[in-house]
Amino acid sequence: MIIINVKENESIDKALKRFKKKFERTGVLRELRSRTNFEKPSVTRRNEKIKAAYKQKMYAKENY
Repeated sequence: MIIINVKENESIDKALKRFKKKFERTGVLRELRSRTNFEKPSVTRRNEKIKAAYKQKMYAKENY
């Protein structure tokens, strides 16, 4: 359960923004989306490799 303490004189928008950040960090939505459609382990590994290669490529560009 996510608890957000609303401070005195704090707008609802700011409190909602803090709630959304906390909720995002928990990874609930990501987990829910991954469970909706079954993905074979081989496909999961392939996608992870593609993402890792992309991140490595982007990191290499930053260092030049």
